[in-house]
Amino acid sequence: MNSFVTGRRLARELGEWRSNAPAYRALAERIRVLLMDGRLSSGAKLPAERELSQALDLSRTTVAAAYSKLRDDGFLDSVRGSGSTLRLPGRERGEHGMHNGLAFDFTKATAPAYPGIQAAYADAVAQLPNYLSHDGFDMVGMPDLRETIAQHYRDRGLPTSADQIMVTIGAQHALNLVTRTLYSPGERIMVEQPTYPHALDTFTSMGARILAFPVRQDGGWDLAQALLQIRRAAPSMAFLMPDFHNPTGMSMSIQEREYLAAAAAREGTVLVVDETTALLDIDRGPMPPMASFSPSVLTLGSLGKIAWGGLRVGWIRGPRDIMAQLLRNRPAMDLGTPLVEQLVATTLLRDLPSMMASRSLDLRRGRDTLVSLLAEHLPQWKVEVPDGGLSLWINTETISSSALALAARAEGLGLVPGPRFGVDGAFERYLRLPFCYRDEQMRDGVKILGRLGQHVGSDPLRMPLQAVI
Repeated sequence: MNSFVTGRRLARELGEWRSNAPAYRALAERIRVLLMDGRLSSGAKLPAERELSQALDLSRTTVAAAYSKLRDDGFLDSVRGSGSTLRLPGRERGEHGMHNGLAFDFTKATAPAYPGIQAAYADAVAQLPNYLSHDGFDMVGMPDLRETIAQHYRDRGLPTSADQIMVTIGAQHALNLVTRTLYSPGERIMVEQPTYPHALDTFTSMGARILAFPVRQDGGWDLAQALLQIRRAAPSMAFLMPDFHNPTGMSMSIQEREYLAAAAAREGTVLVVDETTALLDIDRGPMPPMASFSPSVLTLGSLGKIAWGGLRVGWIRGPRDIMAQLLRNRPAMDLGTPLVEQLVATTLLRDLPSMMASRSLDLRRGRDTLVSLLAEHLPQWKVEVPDGGLSLWINTETISSSALALAARAEGLGLVPGPRFGVDGAFERYLRLPFCYRDEQMRDGVKILGRLGQHVGSDPLRMPLQAVI
């Protein structure tokens, strides 16, 4: 079923779309950007020309010219009486090839597979005959894996039993299930600003009204603004990444965790805490899980970042009453997590300390290498050095990261511009750069950025890229 984009919503998504180009061209380019970026879906119906002209305070002629350019460029189909529908030329909706033709793809902040992954799969296959009498439909997770995950939380100082754990098909699947369970139409969801793009995609696909509170590299989480949002708007849930936050790499202090957990508990807002990056410590040291400060917190975890992105195993930890709701709702989405992957995950989690130590060494090398390269080739950029995670969140000063991403693509370098991480197109002067690639890849990529940085300006003409990991 095609979605319909209202004039008010499109005006909000467009943000500051004007540039030095003629208005109709700038408007068409911005709509194309939103389509390529995933913030507008292929198949979505755009508002009528009159409605959009009123929302943007433009002449109808300007909007009509923008729609005409989109049609000429193959991004819009218009049928009299049926409106105008967005399309991605040459691709089916949602198609996402494994190979994008880029020599350097920095759109994914994901590390190479842990060296022990192959042995874990071999061990899982060897164990498989013992499980073939099982019907294969596992809605909560294998007992051994759930107990191993529970022990992981107990080792971090958080009492947890296996019946508080549900194994999922990765963390994104877990977030979808949690959102469909907690959220009701018309309610609000609070997020950090910036935040993980596919969390925003999940919430907006369900029609949620998004509230945002700032996370600043020079000031941390704006707890006063978060408290104000919770008290005034009573969001049903809030999505947080308190450990090596994506994209900033920052971590909440113990005091910030305690304060926000207490505020949410008082107002009945469920904190949904994404811990997929929590194990990527370089030189911070252990921190207590957010759930240590409130029994109502839901925690999402996975092995995708620490072990391998191809291992689609995640989990949810939460209070038993919510876990029961999740179990009731899950059959509408899927019928369980594959058993082989669960066996692999069990083996890897039992080797978690070694896996974390190995990953930490690699990430330290990558982080320090990328920081050094940027200092050499782009000394004008402002780089804050995180103590964990997979990427740098860089202030490009006067350069539009969207324009930079477009120019870089022509050089064979894939980038994710800052606005992909923001609500309403914020963070045009920011860029996320992963440091989990080989030294020579980062060196060549930064050299490309150094050349382009001398020519790319501040106008946000752009062509954002693919899915963001």
